[in-house]
Amino acid sequence: MFAVPNSTAEVWTSKAAWLEQERSPCMVGIVPIVYYSVLLGLGLPVNILTAVAMFRLATRTKKSSYWYLLALTTSDILTQVFIIFMGFLLQTAILARAVPGAFIHTINVLEFTANHASTWITVLLSVDRYVALCHPLRYRTISYPQRTRKIIAAVFAVALATGIPFYWWLDMWRDADPPTTLDMALKWVHCVTIYFLPSSIFLTTNSIIIRKLKQRRRLGGGQPHMSRTTALLLAETTVFIVLWAPRTIVTICHLYVASVKRDWRMHLALDIANMVAMLNTALNFFLYYFVSQTFRRTVGEVLRAHLRHGPRHGSARLPHPGLTALQPVAGTAL
Repeated sequence: MFAVPNSTAEVWTSKAAWLEQERSPCMVGIVPIVYYSVLLGLGLPVNILTAVAMFRLATRTKKSSYWYLLALTTSDILTQVFIIFMGFLLQTAILARAVPGAFIHTINVLEFTANHASTWITVLLSVDRYVALCHPLRYRTISYPQRTRKIIAAVFAVALATGIPFYWWLDMWRDADPPTTLDMALKWVHCVTIYFLPSSIFLTTNSIIIRKLKQRRRLGGGQPHMSRTTALLLAETTVFIVLWAPRTIVTICHLYVASVKRDWRMHLALDIANMVAMLNTALNFFLYYFVSQTFRRTVGEVLRAHLRHGPRHGSARLPHPGLTALQPVAGTAL
């Protein structure tokens, strides 16, 4: 979750102005603005393209895994809109933090909602692949599109409910020094729900899946068969664990080692950690494209359909295909 400046009643007081002077300097300058602008400009279009392709695959194949991937892509789009655009570019770069406190707190809720949804839909996909590989007979009876869509809707509802307490989230640039009990509680809940608990589930399910594949290889005398969805899952969860680790470490260090608001080194570490974590929202398209031939083919179909039904410059000069075949008849003397 990218930390954005929070406003409270004190922000507009002279005390807040004094605290602003005491803040650690930003060492990266305009680099985050350029980085997030590029990330949003490239990541949002490819995520929309991914969502369209996943919707086609989900409706065509009736597989639950594609519905989970569609939901994951949707949550990544929401993350890019709420965190990257509204949380950083709009509030910090465009409006220069001159926004009402209620607006910022509301955006906080939406940011954490999107973040929680993205993480826990990945957890559901991990569990889905585990059941499909280790309990295939049971999987056929408990995993089907109608049930999957209900589960996804429930995850988004729970994500919104768990995002509401973060209305009172204070970003690490404006935390009290030392942080209050509420600040520490929210940050620990954030670290556990967004990193430690999901990562533990990912490592457990991935270990079981890999061990199961090795057992099948030994029993079958050949290479184990790994579905593309399972390969995507292993890649996604590994990328998540790696990219979100710096953000989690910096958050804990902020609580117990040095304050981001006072120490320029922690400030720099948090800026870099936030940029690395947000990279996770734009990588899935490339993972899917590299691993899955089916996804590549579907993306090609979507792009061709868009070009076919897009703006037709000079289309008045093109005859209807049906009329082309009648041209010899039209030129024949009767």
